[in-house]
Amino acid sequence: MTELSPPVANAAIWFAADGYDPAKGINGRRVAGESFLRGFFTHAGVDEFVSLSHATADHTAFAAMAKASGVTQPLRAVPMHAPSRLSPVDVVYFPAPPGPEEFWRRAPFGAAAWALCGITHTTATRAVMQSVFDMRAAPQMPWDAVICTSASVQHSLRTLMELAEDHLALRFPGATLPARPLLPVIPLGVCTDDFRPDPAGGAALRARLGLGPADIAVSCIARLTPDEKFDPFPLFLALEAAAPAFGAKGGRFHLLLCGQFRDQVWPAAFAEGARRVMPSVGYHHIDGGDAAERKATLSGSDIFVFPIDNLQETFGLAPVEAMAAGLPVIVSDWDGMKDTVTPEAGFRIPTEMPGAGEATHLSQRFLGGTDSYLQYLGQMSALTRIDVPALTRALVTLGTDPDLRARMGAAGQARARALYDWRAVIPQMQALWAEQSAMLAHARAAGGAGVARSDPARIPVGPAPDLMFASYPSRPAPDRAARHLRATDTGQRPGVAETFILRRYAASRRLIEDPAHLEQILAAFAATGAAGATIAGIAAQTRLSPGIIARGALWLAKYHFLEDAP
Repeated sequence: MTELSPPVANAAIWFAADGYDPAKGINGRRVAGESFLRGFFTHAGVDEFVSLSHATADHTAFAAMAKASGVTQPLRAVPMHAPSRLSPVDVVYFPAPPGPEEFWRRAPFGAAAWALCGITHTTATRAVMQSVFDMRAAPQMPWDAVICTSASVQHSLRTLMELAEDHLALRFPGATLPARPLLPVIPLGVCTDDFRPDPAGGAALRARLGLGPADIAVSCIARLTPDEKFDPFPLFLALEAAAPAFGAKGGRFHLLLCGQFRDQVWPAAFAEGARRVMPSVGYHHIDGGDAAERKATLSGSDIFVFPIDNLQETFGLAPVEAMAAGLPVIVSDWDGMKDTVTPEAGFRIPTEMPGAGEATHLSQRFLGGTDSYLQYLGQMSALTRIDVPALTRALVTLGTDPDLRARMGAAGQARARALYDWRAVIPQMQALWAEQSAMLAHARAAGGAGVARSDPARIPVGPAPDLMFASYPSRPAPDRAARHLRATDTGQRPGVAETFILRRYAASRRLIEDPAHLEQILAAFAATGAAGATIAGIAAQTRLSPGIIARGALWLAKYHFLEDAP
């Protein structure tokens, strides 16, 4: 019996700066990606860090982030076009659910060549829903995984897969589908030390906004758009309803909205809505693009609110950050917050969505392209209820009870440090990667379909052009062994190098062949005289591969540096 090698609890990081750099635009996906990498570099017990990228610039950016995190282990860059160099690492980690193209990319190497591991962020886009369907039709294997950041999003992914499988069973009766990918629930993490309160910064913010010692700062850090994050009006209504109870204490509620507006229609809409709906409550907008302002907002607040009513959300990172800062939280009872916020740490406000059949027309309009993604999200938000009386009661309870605020803040901070710091989350991810690695080892030892390589020319979503477009040209390419080519008399016309430049091939950043090889191939053909030579003959003479000779000869013939010899 073959002895299996121990599983490797490491993953190569599929790296593109868009997935990890909030400087490209702050959103939950990039903030989570950047935080994950810092946590991974700091807390992973690995011998090396491996990046997998299309571009050298991305490998360089990965190395810079590793250096900034104090990494001392070796770094290894694997180009995307050569994934067979991943070994001994068995898993590739994506900052999103892996697209179907990644399963097809693996197919020529065998489905057990490596395992794929992605993670959920929003699952409401057409692209993500389509990719889950395509995943079940692609060569996805049971050792692949999609990390679900909450139990709710795990349920939604399972639903998508069940619907895909139901369709495929009807479409192809009797077909046997492979097992689904692993769908473990592992939360997003945070670097909890980043959120230690800065009392001086918090006090300075309160003074700047005109908040007195008896005032209660209720903050929310989020993207400020009703279409993609939350409708502020239920919160406005609840704060106004809670204001009289707190006013008896001699203070005032102030709402601190820290974030960025996606569209310029929203700053005035938020401000006017606040003025008209909650006149008894202070309203302040703070620039969420400034890290110092975000820190000051958490440090100067008494309560954190996150009344999400949007399908875009799947986890809810901001409440975990607020808990890490020691704040009591009030959140909607919605997707990931069901997992993260317990009664000891805060309040979860009941929510309600449309019943069966009441919103199907919206999903149909979205699917068919009548409504955009933002229109779909906005309409669903408009039909999602947050219990305003319950939200009001939670604000009154916390606003009037400083001891409860302190207890909940301390409990939330302890919970964030114990469960959601990357030092607790990264080992869970490494355990998953080790499980995937062990499954691969067993598959390789068993052999069979999981190990067999697919013919890259016959990948159904991207076959070789000579196969798919065989009927386009006048005739198939002549046999390499029988075809003779010879150099032509080019006279005073531009040579290979000048033609290459005149044609501006370098502008596309994709060269069909190295110009030096083209010059070498042409010189080799010219040396054979009028009789010419075969591809195989030139390959033997130049020691270049027959594939390079064949491609180079075709380019040279295209520009009539070569022609068929009689």
